[in-house]
Amino acid sequence: MAASFTWRGVLYAGGLSATAGFVDAVAYLHLGGYFVSFMSGNTTRASSDLIHGSLVGAGLAFGLVGFFALGVVASTLAFRRAETYRRALVLSLAGLLLTAAALLPDVGAEPATPPLLAMAMGVVNTVYTRNGEVSVGLTYMTGTLVKIGQNFAAALTGGPHEPWLKYLCLWVMISLGAIIGATAYHFTALRSLWAATATLAVWTVMALAQGRRARIQA
Repeated sequence: MAASFTWRGVLYAGGLSATAGFVDAVAYLHLGGYFVSFMSGNTTRASSDLIHGSLVGAGLAFGLVGFFALGVVASTLAFRRAETYRRALVLSLAGLLLTAAALLPDVGAEPATPPLLAMAMGVVNTVYTRNGEVSVGLTYMTGTLVKIGQNFAAALTGGPHEPWLKYLCLWVMISLGAIIGATAYHFTALRSLWAATATLAVWTVMALAQGRRARIQA
């Protein structure tokens, strides 16, 4: 849980959330209202499309949900036994998918970009896994807002303020990432994905360094 993280850990997780928010905003604008990391939104959109007779729209929404889930499954199976460098490996896979998604529009295969983005976001959401379960959802902001409310209520009755502030940090970071992503898309369209790819590479290098330190100390 994010509340147990140090502030350094919270800022790192927030950086990943910001990157996911960036990618989701780019995809949302490009696809005209569909998401690559917010699957509740896609489920609602698919239901609305079905009611209005848009089978193509519903298929797109459900397809993105499927590719997101596929990313989660692939990452979980591939790295279930990894320990020291697990986070770096997960982020490396997400980075490869994101790089491929950024490359495809330049080779005339733009329709394949959204599925790869959804897979990459599914992979990213497995970064923080404990005992086979996701401990921190980097794009689950509804749950994060619930945590903010619960911990703020606890603070009002004499509890510490730090827990709700840490969850608030995650929400603020994904919001900032989305704002930056939307702005970047306005000027550079899908080429803005390269900024997210570069940012994710930085987080991957940091995770690799952390894994190396942990191995040396073990």
